[in-house]
Amino acid sequence: MTRKWLICAAWPYINAIPHLGTMIGSVLSADVSARYFRIKGDKVVFVSGSDEHGTPIEVEAIRKRIKPEELTNRNHKIVKDLFDKWWISFDNYTRTESEIHKKFVRDFYMVLYNKGYIFEKEDEMPYCPVDKMFLPDRFIVGRCPYCGYEDAKGDQCDSCGRLLTPLTLVDPKCAICGTKPISKKTKHWYIDLKKLERTLRDYIENNKQLPANARRMSLSILKEGLKARSLTRDNKWGIPAPFPGASGKTIYVWMEAVLGYISATIEYFKKIGEPEGWREFWLSNDTRSVYFIGKDNIPFHTLIFPALLIASGEKYVLPWTVASTEYLLFEGQKFSKSRRIGVWIDEALELLPVDYWRFVLIYFRPELRDINFSWKSMVNIVNSLLNDTIGNFIHRVLSMIWKNLRGEIRRPEYLQEYYNQVLEELKDRIKKVEENMEKFRLRDALLEVVGIASLGNKFLNETRPWEKLKKIPKEGETILYIAFRIAKALAVLLYPFIPMSAQRLWKMLGYFKEISWEEAISDIDSVHRINRPEPLFRKIDPKDLEEILKRLEYIRNNRLVPSARV
Repeated sequence: MTRKWLICAAWPYINAIPHLGTMIGSVLSADVSARYFRIKGDKVVFVSGSDEHGTPIEVEAIRKRIKPEELTNRNHKIVKDLFDKWWISFDNYTRTESEIHKKFVRDFYMVLYNKGYIFEKEDEMPYCPVDKMFLPDRFIVGRCPYCGYEDAKGDQCDSCGRLLTPLTLVDPKCAICGTKPISKKTKHWYIDLKKLERTLRDYIENNKQLPANARRMSLSILKEGLKARSLTRDNKWGIPAPFPGASGKTIYVWMEAVLGYISATIEYFKKIGEPEGWREFWLSNDTRSVYFIGKDNIPFHTLIFPALLIASGEKYVLPWTVASTEYLLFEGQKFSKSRRIGVWIDEALELLPVDYWRFVLIYFRPELRDINFSWKSMVNIVNSLLNDTIGNFIHRVLSMIWKNLRGEIRRPEYLQEYYNQVLEELKDRIKKVEENMEKFRLRDALLEVVGIASLGNKFLNETRPWEKLKKIPKEGETILYIAFRIAKALAVLLYPFIPMSAQRLWKMLGYFKEISWEEAISDIDSVHRINRPEPLFRKIDPKDLEEILKRLEYIRNNRLVPSARV
């Protein structure tokens, strides 16, 4: 049965280029799953876009003395081009400045307003007397009242993930000039989340697909009770609020960005000439929508977004699950632009081939706990797993077929029990890869793929086909047939993770049809011809690593577009 999947990657905030932690937390993980479901034969729509409104962009633009539009226009193009170079297979990568998105958001909130979920009230809000502006969200910083984190923002604590408001911060100060704010009255529009609390609790408790960390955090917030959440801001840069009397107000960036998953799908189907096609995915009970996010984004995807969908009265598909990750650390520390800790996705491509990064990042994917990235461990993964285990097995097999069998492999008429057992073990391992992919345990799935390559190497070492080809040619050919079947399976299984290398391997194996999941276990034709084999990967020696680190330093000191970095 063909399934329908909405694969949604958290929209990267483009005040700067994403770093490797952002990449693995959303975009890359989503791409691996989208590619997997496509080769399984399922219907897939994979969307995301540049999140370009709100206070961080405004703060950045003020610091650079440019207009927010100038910053986001440039950064959107840079980031979109980089995702193409990372082989991210979006069906639609759009932006929150899209006219389709802006219209959808305004229309959507007027529906909620007319249904009585939105009300207005006047509040005391922090105001900077120096910059002469209200300080919503990330215009204000202070200490988190829950965990004590010193650099919490006015909308959320980056340490404990709790949702905050500017008034709850301890020892607040203006993020631009550092001045202690004063209080000043202003009117805002709020969504009454209390009305939706019971429905949300039922949704969380009954959604068995949610990972433990998402369920735990969501139920903890619900236990404390949901409070009305402000929908509007006094920002200039954003989508104008549509409510009567709300002139000069904009929609809070998080409250509009989550709606981008819907508007991006609408935009995609308009682009392909099927303007009503989005309804098949968003208004159909058999659609599974999966959101690839970091753990700090959990509340917005398990509580805020479902609340908005429920309040609309439409039969929107609620999140089937969130594939949330913990944090990827860099040499034991959190990624930091200001302290130049970490690697950014543009830098990475200038240091090593993209598939090396894709493989290493999925290997480091922090699925259950924070995981530490280090240069030393990265080199070890490339050398021992990608090159020695996978690449070496494939090259050994194809080289022997090319040299000893003139590039032709024949399907045996009969297989001894031992060889059938090897093929059965291969099928069992493929099933384990599949099971992990279906549960979005991408790291575990990749480790199973590596295990299949290890099975192949073990098989070659035990059967020694180079000797059998001389003494018992028929048996040598049978051994290479079994090894070829393992190599063929690897090409399919590696495709979601390292698509460029998998496609190169697929052609070397002698195939020109599209890769599909069934090909991992299907037999070959009675006679099959391969193409001239070439090594897929190369090792990184210590001297190479020294050069990589020198190159990284050079890139940072001579960046052509430094404003895209900071």
